[in-house]
Amino acid sequence: MQHDFISDAILVNNYVNGNEFALETLITRHKQKVYSFIYSKVYDRDVAEDIFQDTFIKVIRTLKRKAYSEEGKFLPWVMRIAHNLVIDYFRKNNRMPKFDNSTDFSIFSVLSDNDLNAEKRIIKEQVEIDVRRLVDELPEDQKEVLLMRIYKDMSFKEISEVTGVSINTALGRMRYALINLRKVIDKHNIVLTN
Repeated sequence: MQHDFISDAILVNNYVNGNEFALETLITRHKQKVYSFIYSKVYDRDVAEDIFQDTFIKVIRTLKRKAYSEEGKFLPWVMRIAHNLVIDYFRKNNRMPKFDNSTDFSIFSVLSDNDLNAEKRIIKEQVEIDVRRLVDELPEDQKEVLLMRIYKDMSFKEISEVTGVSINTALGRMRYALINLRKVIDKHNIVLTN
């Protein structure tokens, strides 16, 4: 029980220095979060289990090579490995994941990554086209607020002044715009991926 109080960074260090139990503690500590993330993308227990195991095989190899250097950011690093393995799985099987509007994923987060290879750039451009098409289907007042907020980076105060509505109304329109976008995405099973 006392191992719950040992930080990830110390456990990683202990494992690198030969303490096998430290790795077991790390895996036990983060298993649920990592596995749930993978499962939420692939919706298949066997595939999720395989990717989970591959994730930790990669973690172990990297730690054994002493190539891990993100002090204090163990879980985000593991999640990034898991995410990349999920994408690899979809590429191998010629399918991309369905947009998942739970968790912290934002439709617009896919538009903000500027450091992309050619393949990712093509996917990003397609996602931008798809998002713009979806935005065009919104009611005019919602579309106006969303475009000002996301594409023009205006504050709700500025939007309120330009549109002549209260800040609360502008916030409400933005909220409904996002709700409506998610409904359209789910209804048409549209694929947006990061």
